[in-house]
Amino acid sequence: MDRIRKPEALLALGVIALGLLALYETTRIPVSPMYAQVGPTLVAYVASALLIGLGIALLVQSWRGEWTSAPEETEVRLDSRALGWLLLGLVLNIGLIGPLGFIPASVLLFACTARAFGSTRPARDALIGFVFSATAYFGFAQLLGINIGAGLLEGWI
Repeated sequence: MDRIRKPEALLALGVIALGLLALYETTRIPVSPMYAQVGPTLVAYVASALLIGLGIALLVQSWRGEWTSAPEETEVRLDSRALGWLLLGLVLNIGLIGPLGFIPASVLLFACTARAFGSTRPARDALIGFVFSATAYFGFAQLLGINIGAGLLEGWI
């Protein structure tokens, strides 16, 4: 343990600050008294706590000098094709969530993201995306009573 590494410590403090900001904003979410134990803020509180915990872990690692930096000669190149797939997925999701609904828009987002990360099996990716998005939709719509984009497909199911 030489001394604290400043760039890593600043990143760790930034993650902690982000977690604290998320925690503060979560406390400002209005919660209906009809929620007994599990309400719409539960996941936000968990995510805030995890961000703060991650920041603390990163701070400890920077203090101990456990982070290893990439070699200086490492060249970082932008993969424009992967970025294009990610942007396409986001644009499709934003543009189609209203008319088509949450599930189809999220399936397209998942498939485009998988393609950006190198997947060459779009049918499999769409099936996985369907399972995830349908689970998320029904978790929010049926269990919590929150509408996150009901469309044609959600009306049939």
